[in-house]
Amino acid sequence: MQQWESWSAFWDMGGAAFYVWGSYGLAFALIALELVLVFQRRKDTTRRLLRWRRAVGKDAGKRNGEGTMPAMESET
Repeated sequence: MQQWESWSAFWDMGGAAFYVWGSYGLAFALIALELVLVFQRRKDTTRRLLRWRRAVGKDAGKRNGEGTMPAMESET
């Protein structure tokens, strides 16, 4: 483990600060972008599933004349 003589030397990283901190910054930005996209896809998927569930529910009501799915034989 290298000992730095000061905080400015640590932040300078022996002349490689641009590459080191740039790599950390890029990684952080990409992780943040991925999180935003994941939450956006989750929201869109939830919206699509709710829309599909409503459509299936309306279709089921047309099939048996009520607002519910027909009972299975074992339930009657």
